[in-house]
Amino acid sequence: MWTFLTEGGWIMVPMVLTSVVAVTFMVERGWMLRWAKVIPPEIAQAIDQSHSAEDLEALRQICQNHPSPFGRLLQSAMDHLGWPKAENTDALETLARHEVIRLERGLVVLEITVGIAPLMGLVGTILGLIDLFSNLGSAGLTDSGRMAEGIAMALNSTLMGLLIAIPALVAWSYYSKRVETITVEMETLLETFLRHQYRRRKSSPLPDDRSARPGGSRPRSRGFTEPTGTQREE
Repeated sequence: MWTFLTEGGWIMVPMVLTSVVAVTFMVERGWMLRWAKVIPPEIAQAIDQSHSAEDLEALRQICQNHPSPFGRLLQSAMDHLGWPKAENTDALETLARHEVIRLERGLVVLEITVGIAPLMGLVGTILGLIDLFSNLGSAGLTDSGRMAEGIAMALNSTLMGLLIAIPALVAWSYYSKRVETITVEMETLLETFLRHQYRRRKSSPLPDDRSARPGGSRPRSRGFTEPTGTQREE
């Protein structure tokens, strides 16, 4: 392995650093994009059991105990249940865009790696060919060692660029699709939660006006008039 790297020339140094950065973000994104990390099953199960104000408080506590992108979105939805549904949805969409950006953090590094790794390999190939033909001009075809060194530099750097770009491309494509799938699932769960909560609030009976009055007194009917003293005498 060491021989492979040394024969590739100085271009191998930035290529190795690029591979280290790419592997780091592959592992980090794989850990952060776990399904249970983004949408904890405890929160998903508690949503189906939220039928009263006490259930909402329990759900809020579960979201706080399991910090996650979906939990933050759900807490925002619960905080704005007093708003009209359209305004709550707009506020939720704004926050959701920020959460999706956080989920996609690091994917741009993999995308850049996919583009620059083959280019760095191409640079190494050109440097190897330049070294090869410059030696041919000075020593002719008799120095086979110099020719082999130039060819090795050209081929090793090309191979190294492909070895970096291919795994980065696979990881970038997989994680991008995973973010899209997670986003759709969160949208579905939140839409179901909002529809259920607003439907429950709409169908719940309004409080009785009589119970809101002091002493529970009933208001007099407008059509009834107490007889005056004159009417009593008649």
